[in-house]
Amino acid sequence: MTDSQTRQAAADPRQEPFTVPLSMLTQEQLDGLVQEYCTRYHGLNETENPLAEHGKVLQALRDGRLSVWFDPVENLASVGATDPASQA
Repeated sequence: MTDSQTRQAAADPRQEPFTVPLSMLTQEQLDGLVQEYCTRYHGLNETENPLAEHGKVLQALRDGRLSVWFDPVENLASVGATDPASQA
């Protein structure tokens, strides 16, 4: 078996999720992503008002503690951890 047969194909960088600068999003897009984030993490655990965290999530995005990610394979944007290692 040759070395080329034992090597696995490298991941296509065009299929890797990447961060989207906030300046590229409209306020409406950003609000929608934040609302989705709030309901995803707080809406299913019997929180009375999951959107109450909206302002805190926006501030975390502006501070760099959270990021907007785009997954080109799924064609989906979402709010998530800034550290790419914690993206799953």
